[in-house]
Amino acid sequence: QVQLVESGGGLVQAGGSLRLSCASSGRTFSSNAMGWFRQAPGKEREFAAAISRSGISTYYTDSVKGRFTISRDNAKNTVYLQMNSLKPEDTAVYYCAAAGDTFGYRVYTHSNQYDTWGQGTQVTVSS
Repeated sequence: QVQLVESGGGLVQAGGSLRLSCASSGRTFSSNAMGWFRQAPGKEREFAAAISRSGISTYYTDSVKGRFTISRDNAKNTVYLQMNSLKPEDTAVYYCAAAGDTFGYRVYTHSNQYDTWGQGTQVTVSS
């Protein structure tokens, strides 16, 4: 069973950057595709970025393309989300999630495709 712990959230001014980390415990991290989701106050949780088990494939929602970068280090059992040029509308609780995967190259964009979630980390972008 994988357990996920996010870190790196905080308060930043618009235009600034943050790097979120999601550390995984357990020996199956490299067998999981990973994703980042976010939930703003009063809104539903939405997909932000995903990376395949191998790290070869990545996918982003349109609103973060060109600003966010997802990456993973399987040796450190950690997935990252580098967020640049942050905007107030990026304010949300950010969650990482893991999806068991046997293909290696697939990414997943729907929350119901993920079976393990972290507790979330707050990102607040001030204008």
